[in-house]
Amino acid sequence: MAKDSGTAPAPRAAAKVRNVALVGHAGAGKTTLAEALLVAAGALPRAGRVEDGTTCLDNEEVEIRQQRSVSLGVASIEHAGHKINLLDTPGSPDFVGELRAGLRAADAALFVVSAVNGVDASTVQLWEECAAVGMPRAVVVTQLDKARADVDETVRMCQSMLGEGVHRLHLVQRGSDGSVTGLVSLLEPHPDSATGIPDADRLRAELIEGIIGESEDETLMDRYLAGDELAVADLIADLETAVARGHFHPILTVAPLTGVGVAELLDLLVPAFPCPMEHGCPSATRPDGGSPSSLDCDPDGPLVAEVVKTTTDPYLGRVSLVRVFSGTLRPDMPIHVSGHGMAERGHPDHDVDERIGAVSAPLGGTLRTVAACPAGDICAVARLASAETGDTLSSPDDPRLVAPWELPTPQLPVAVEAASRADEDRLATALARLVAEDPTVRLERRQDTGQLLLWCVGEAHAEVLLERLRTRHGVAVSTVPVRVPMVETLAGATRVTGRHVKQSGGHGQYAVVVVDAEPGPPGSGIVFEQRIVGGTVPSQFHGSVEKGIRSQAERGISGDRPLVDVHVTLVDGKAHSVDSSDAAFQAAGALALREAAAAAGTKVLEPWCEVEVVVPGEYVGAVMSDLSARRARVTGSEADPARDRTTVRAEVPEVELLTYPGVLRSVTHGTGSFDRRPLGYEPAPANLAVSA
Repeated sequence: MAKDSGTAPAPRAAAKVRNVALVGHAGAGKTTLAEALLVAAGALPRAGRVEDGTTCLDNEEVEIRQQRSVSLGVASIEHAGHKINLLDTPGSPDFVGELRAGLRAADAALFVVSAVNGVDASTVQLWEECAAVGMPRAVVVTQLDKARADVDETVRMCQSMLGEGVHRLHLVQRGSDGSVTGLVSLLEPHPDSATGIPDADRLRAELIEGIIGESEDETLMDRYLAGDELAVADLIADLETAVARGHFHPILTVAPLTGVGVAELLDLLVPAFPCPMEHGCPSATRPDGGSPSSLDCDPDGPLVAEVVKTTTDPYLGRVSLVRVFSGTLRPDMPIHVSGHGMAERGHPDHDVDERIGAVSAPLGGTLRTVAACPAGDICAVARLASAETGDTLSSPDDPRLVAPWELPTPQLPVAVEAASRADEDRLATALARLVAEDPTVRLERRQDTGQLLLWCVGEAHAEVLLERLRTRHGVAVSTVPVRVPMVETLAGATRVTGRHVKQSGGHGQYAVVVVDAEPGPPGSGIVFEQRIVGGTVPSQFHGSVEKGIRSQAERGISGDRPLVDVHVTLVDGKAHSVDSSDAAFQAAGALALREAAAAAGTKVLEPWCEVEVVVPGEYVGAVMSDLSARRARVTGSEADPARDRTTVRAEVPEVELLTYPGVLRSVTHGTGSFDRRPLGYEPAPANLAVSA
């Protein structure tokens, strides 16, 4: 990021602010559309190109190299006396955490759909999620001038797949060479013969009827049916009201590279999309667990803001992108940073008082200093040392806490190692910064394998995180295969003797134990009991025998596989009045367990997990077929017809889940998700037992 003395949009009252998220499938043209809007609003002298790596919003090195957005980008512009914060979100399902952050900061969503590729299943799923929370939505069909573009078919897809209230606002005019030359507004009366476009009258009638259906003026329908010509100004006013309420979803058509439709889109954003006061604020509690309190979008109210993105800049340090819900953020003011509810993801609860530095309006990677950021607005704040994505900023005298937004659970483990001793020293700090920046990342040091695991959402997410370690944090890392921890148990029951006798002059070591050992129930662990008769093993050494057995079980019998689920009973033994000791009986207990494993044999067990896979109904068959190929046991399914989602429950070997996130994404076209929890251990197949 860089600081810029250029003029930023002045702080405005919430009624004059619009926070709009650009969402849609990867490659739909969101960043290109944002560039066109920035140029049209005068924020940029010319538009950059994704292919050239020159766009304002894709400024991270990995984004330039991959030619796609992988993080949330924000740019503030001015239009018609209003400030518009554009939030450009990544389209890949791997970066859904950035998408969720963008929607948290936004008050409306602009769905960008390619006229070449149409509407995909993940776009429909996101549309339904926005509908569930009442977020106003509009659709922008882009890439009109590309080969194979079919605007009419794309519009039909939007109307059939996105549901009711989706209506087209414009028709596309083309020149003799097929290029896009302009738009025809369906709000204006244009006979088919005048436009040269078939069905213009029919499409206009459908649009007007859709607007009238949402109008509060009950006379409009009567006048329309009577044949009266309705004033365009009245139609626009009703359209804007319906969009702001989330009941009407206009389809606009834009060719960003030529500028066709850009002005029409800008003109719609201000009157039709809601201001922050209309969308409402999340509820806030006290960090100590106090009762929730409602918030109003009031610049003079108690300060409540939320960090929606965190980056680390080599010159500015930690930079926090903040949405202010209540109160006003000003430079150099004291604040309270509170983060709760993310401990299971590696973000411990924390409450820290700090003082913020400069407050800036972002323009992609450029920060333009502003005097303040009032309620409803978005800004960037530098040098908050303890703030992480999802944290709440409030007054030290009146601390508040906003619950974090819903995030996916990372299910793809990547084992990382420092490439050198010098990198080892920096790796821990770099990983801590990654976790602070991205709440969808989880860091784990597995005690059973010793591996350091970076849990990611998917393969593309993992690739970007590793790239950031190398380029942003200067740490060279290598990835190694993830080891699934295998264990062993006894194959049968046996009685053995553990004899530990050593004489080397002076005090010797003497301990003899006789034990019965047998496999225990799954999940029972190591169970020890004693049935000594006649004091052959003094009671003070019973604990020593148990300690030796447990220690040996933890170390394992062969390789590094611990021994689990074994029931051991001490039935007899011998002791010496002088040479017996705690250490001797520990050694005898360990030896007895090794003897039991040699006599009864062992079998290798692998970990299993219980999984819940949530997918649209049309993919249930493909998901069940894939699970069966992974040695899974499907235990049931539950359909939710209202959401067209089915939850499939199954028990799956953990080793089969190592690559499952990518496979599930492929099978369900990015619409499936799953959660897991440990289930226990079961015998491993012969090929896996040998290679483990």
